Amino acid sequence: MSPLRTYASKHKSKAMSTETLIPASQQISASEGARAEYSKAEGKMSTAVEWYRKEVAGFETRASGRVTPALLAPVRVEAYGKKSDPVRLEEVATVGVKDGSMLIVTVFDENNLKAVEQGIYSAKLPNIVPQRQDSRTIKIPIPKPTVEARNALVVNAQRMAEDTRVQIRKTYAASIKKGGYAKRTVEYEEFQKLADRNIAEVDKILSQLKKSSGSK
Repeated sequence: MSPLRTYASKHKSKAMSTETLIPASQQISASEGARAEYSKAEGKMSTAVEWYRKEVAGFETRASGRVTPALLAPVRVEAYGKKSDPVRLEEVATVGVKDGSMLIVTVFDENNLKAVEQGIYSAKLPNIVPQRQDSRTIKIPIPKPTVEARNALVVNAQRMAEDTRVQIRKTYAASIKKGGYAKRTVEYEEFQKLADRNIAEVDKILSQLKKSSGSK
């Protein structure tokens, strides 16, 4: 079992030069339950951050004006009328790029064309308007993003960033409440650091989006 950190004094804490070599989840307590809860909270926070990272990656693509199949990544399709089991677009169709400014969606089975078309509309992607070309093909012209469109993407990303921060804070609060950890205990401080670290990562992702899109 890894040695516990102590907070008897700031001087002692600083003197423990080897403590950074011990994983935080093992530092927080001798209690197996506390370490398990830390691991659980860490996983939930990491999942929230990675979800946000992927959403922002899509925003960056749209803000840059690059036309790639990834623009349709959020689309879900109720193939063959299965409303309870929607699938990703790439499972029922191919997505290509034509002339650098148009997406071409070709369904594997023409019976799914209407469902694909509806899935694209339901995704509510900015400036994405499907146009049926034939029984198996949908074309989607992609206009160059305006300043207003880029700003709208950043505003949306800011809203989603706050939602992600709230989710991280809720996970933190639930872990503290479950363990009954008091302030200034090792457990309390380590869970706080975990939350702060993940929130800082969300802030970093948002900052990079603002920089790449030219927004302040």
